[in-house]
Amino acid sequence: MSFVELSNSPHAAGIRPVRIVYRDVGGGEPLVFLHGGWGYGVYPITQQIKAFKNKVRFIIPDRSGYGRSTPVSAPMPIDFHQRAAEETLLVLDKLGIQRAMFWGHSDGAVIAAKIGLTAPERCERLLLEAFHFEPGKLNSRSFFKQFALHPEDVKDKMQNLLIADHGKSDDKHKDRWKKVVQRNCRVWLKLAAQSEGPNDDLFDGRLGKLKVPVIFMHGSGDPRTEANEMARVQRALPRAEMRFVETGRHSPHSERKSWKQCNETLCEFLAGK
Repeated sequence: MSFVELSNSPHAAGIRPVRIVYRDVGGGEPLVFLHGGWGYGVYPITQQIKAFKNKVRFIIPDRSGYGRSTPVSAPMPIDFHQRAAEETLLVLDKLGIQRAMFWGHSDGAVIAAKIGLTAPERCERLLLEAFHFEPGKLNSRSFFKQFALHPEDVKDKMQNLLIADHGKSDDKHKDRWKKVVQRNCRVWLKLAAQSEGPNDDLFDGRLGKLKVPVIFMHGSGDPRTEANEMARVQRALPRAEMRFVETGRHSPHSERKSWKQCNETLCEFLAGK
């Protein structure tokens, strides 16, 4: 892994400088993968790198507060998706990448869409997986409450992945993963508390203004998706391509039953179809 150093970042307000660690794998046109709210290590794109590293250059940054990037202990601000979008562009500036494809997963999908809305000239196209549209997340509130209070309730396998990603086994920060989980769950509870109702969305009604070509890749059994959430996305952005993965849940790209189907979608995405 490599890193770039930013003089500051809106995603790590008050911290200077900010170190962003990133993975840089393969060769070809750059594809920036933006991880979800618990970090890259829990849902890595291992199978996709194996299949496509000779065709595409995967750039995978750890946002500030995640992985081996600069730690952030302050609560996440409610506009963290936009702040993370701005940080991502600063990282790409450091890498000399002016235009790229973006693949975002979960919170990363929201961040990628924000980049598409605010800096379309930087986006070749977008692959949005496990997308979030509604801030209220009524059916996920108990999930967020549980792990905001008790991150240690996460299953052992997930804990081990989180420790490997965020903790450092040789020093006092081995429990940093708990802060990562709590910060993300707490900000989603704040989003839910401030939601103005069932018609509210994370884009202030602007998702339909997205002009960048988009493919949505979504597990039909995603437990973090509200009943009508993706139908609302389709109405807001009817020209986008929708790929529902019948056997998929929250991370179809890394799930045993669905990763092959996701690779087919990624192949289509890379071809620009």
